[in-house]
Amino acid sequence: MLFIVMAQALLAATSVEAQTVPANTLPDLWRELGACVRAPGGHAGSELTIVFSLRRDGSLLGTPRITHSHLIGGADAQKAFVAGAIGALAKCLPVKITDELGGAIAGRLLAIRIAGRRGERDA
Repeated sequence: MLFIVMAQALLAATSVEAQTVPANTLPDLWRELGACVRAPGGHAGSELTIVFSLRRDGSLLGTPRITHSHLIGGADAQKAFVAGAIGALAKCLPVKITDELGGAIAGRLLAIRIAGRRGERDA
């Protein structure tokens, strides 16, 4: 029983820590971005890969580029998905990162894939 209580306390502390501690490794960075960036609802089957760079402080460096797209629906639906995906990434930046990680990734190309999932609806 004591083990279960300790495990629950550790999990609670870890989730609070994850929200307040800056990312220190690439897996931490991807976990944070993955938790924040959400595909726009109502666009099942559409996907984009966005390539971007960050500054040492986690803010966007330059202009993101779309390097892959598979868009479903009419022209308006496609434009809405692209705008929504770019907006989803933008709202997550700047990302909280440590000075060490910032120094390691500053100016390097990063890529994120944003895909509409089956069964999602507009919020």
